[in-house]
Amino acid sequence: MPPIRAVLFDLDGVIRHFDPARTAEVERRHGLDAGTIFRVAFAPAVLDLVTTGRISRRAWVDHVGIELENSDAAEEWSRQPTRLDDGTLALVRELRATGIRTAVLTNGTDTIPAEIEALGIGEHFEAIFNSAEIGWMKPDVRAFQHVLDALGLAPAEVFFTDDSPSKLVGAEDLGMPVHHFYDADGLRVALGEADVLA
Repeated sequence: MPPIRAVLFDLDGVIRHFDPARTAEVERRHGLDAGTIFRVAFAPAVLDLVTTGRISRRAWVDHVGIELENSDAAEEWSRQPTRLDDGTLALVRELRATGIRTAVLTNGTDTIPAEIEALGIGEHFEAIFNSAEIGWMKPDVRAFQHVLDALGLAPAEVFFTDDSPSKLVGAEDLGMPVHHFYDADGLRVALGEADVLA
């Protein structure tokens, strides 16, 4: 097996985190049943449209407001604060210091570039691959192949981690080493076992 030359990270749930209690709070304040916002916002049909760039994030939020019959609730939900995972970012810095390339592959929307800038994390990654820009979302093998082609690396040379097991499938199908992310400590162990970090 060739050595791993790059580590590819998911964004949400790995590098940044949302507080699920915030959505529940919005639902309570607006008299919505628990889980309603998630059901509407992440319905596969609409999620596929926004994460492959066929509609904008603005149109997505508007759609959620229409379906909820409550545009204020949709707006509040859409402005959720996030927190960065300091442990994961420490690993990113460590990887880069040893010459390992780092990149992100996210099932995102058209606002990802602005979000990355606001988070101040762009400098930590060689590239940010956004499904809304490339047109395919994880776990579609074409999304992963796009990354491999852009990096000029073979599947076995790129280690991928994601907090959603279902998103790992496309990478595995191509022969990429993968890790189901729970926390930075677990990722460190997996990177050690893969001889990426000592």
